[in-house]
Amino acid sequence: MAYEIPVTQARAELAELINRVVYGGERVVVTRHGKPLVALVSAEDLERLEALAEAVESVEERTVSTVTSIGSVPPGSSERHRFGIAAEHRGPDAT
Repeated sequence: MAYEIPVTQARAELAELINRVVYGGERVVVTRHGKPLVALVSAEDLERLEALAEAVESVEERTVSTVTSIGSVPPGSSERHRFGIAAEHRGPDAT
């Protein structure tokens, strides 16, 4: 759990908060009216968060690419008969 501190108090104790993050390994959440506003994390934590975000984005891109390519392949007549499909939807411009 992160240490929470109001923004007004954080202003007065910024140097101490930075030391807690850098040397104490803590994460500090600065709040305004009791709601989280910003977080102070170490540069190491930030690097891990950015790497995780890049990995998630890469997986999402691959998933969209795969689904798009699968969706664009028209089923052959053998698949329709194999799965007992009697009709197929064709778009308005299909002949």
